[in-house]
Amino acid sequence: MAAMTRALMLIMFTMFLSSCGVYGFRGNNPPEGIRKIFVPQFEDASGFSDPTLPEQFTQDLKIRITNDNTFRIADKTAADASLVCTILTVVDDALVIVSGETVTRRKVTITIAADFQDLKKQKSIWKRNFVNYGEYVSSSNDFSERAQGVSIALNRICEDILIDLTSNW
Repeated sequence: MAAMTRALMLIMFTMFLSSCGVYGFRGNNPPEGIRKIFVPQFEDASGFSDPTLPEQFTQDLKIRITNDNTFRIADKTAADASLVCTILTVVDDALVIVSGETVTRRKVTITIAADFQDLKKQKSIWKRNFVNYGEYVSSSNDFSERAQGVSIALNRICEDILIDLTSNW
């Protein structure tokens, strides 16, 4: 009797697992048939003075997509979809001003336009703008700490893009 109960429980457990299907922790699964994504180098329309910014954004986003395991990065010829991004604006503003008009903290706000396209169906899945910021300490007028603020904003935007790629269907 105990063997029969175990066998029945094993069958029920197997049926339960097979009925669950694929589950993503971020919400809905990506569109049907999209498993490989092409991410070209970000364009820079911002006029910001950092020529490495497009490459930094592109590489960070590709790493996040790869680590998430929802999509694989592919060349355009082998990809199911593409994600084309453009850096629209980079704004560096004073955030905290102390006596004598000394700026002690600054805020970098970055806006990215992203276009997620289904290459097989030749149609747009979504187009969105992503805006986020990073703060940094401004100890002098040389903006030497600005890279830290840019990096924080970059990380936040890449995470926002990844969330929309994997969950907002």
